[in-house]
Amino acid sequence: MAAAAEAFMINGFAATSIDTVAEVLGCTKGRIYYQYKSKADLFFDVHREAMLMNLFAISNVAKGNASPLARLRKMIHAQVMVVITRLPFQRVSVQGVELHLSGSTTSKQREVLRTLMDLRDQYEKLFVDVIKEGIRIGELRPYDPNFVVKPLLGALNWMTYWYHPNRDETDQTRQQLADNMADVMLGGIIA
Repeated sequence: MAAAAEAFMINGFAATSIDTVAEVLGCTKGRIYYQYKSKADLFFDVHREAMLMNLFAISNVAKGNASPLARLRKMIHAQVMVVITRLPFQRVSVQGVELHLSGSTTSKQREVLRTLMDLRDQYEKLFVDVIKEGIRIGELRPYDPNFVVKPLLGALNWMTYWYHPNRDETDQTRQQLADNMADVMLGGIIA
């Protein structure tokens, strides 16, 4: 799946073939076809893996005991770190949403995409719930949480377009990037 994520990130869904994935993996396409019947099946598994990474990264933080503002900051930080460390998977996740929105899929593919969008909705709801709680106790401005979450997650997803690993990066510089993203995103909604 990592080789497929890399191929889809570089080439996009339409331009990636099983041959492309095999080339990235350094194997024959038969090895891939042994496990996946189609490129779409492979793409959806990569997308599903990305969504599970996201849910795993923020679920415990979202349900923690810290204040809503502290949890929201940690959730943003955790998601930035997932993007940084698992960029190809995260880029495929964004491509999957684009594919879903484009409507240029078969009925079977739309069915699979709906289950993936359900995972995305669970992920989004974790943010919405923390934002609601922050508004309720006065830590966050009284905006509609369902609105606030859209630009917040949009900024996180957009990282998959602009972020490119740098050879000089260290864990410290990655942590700093995550802290900076949280500061910028929370700046407009802190009460």
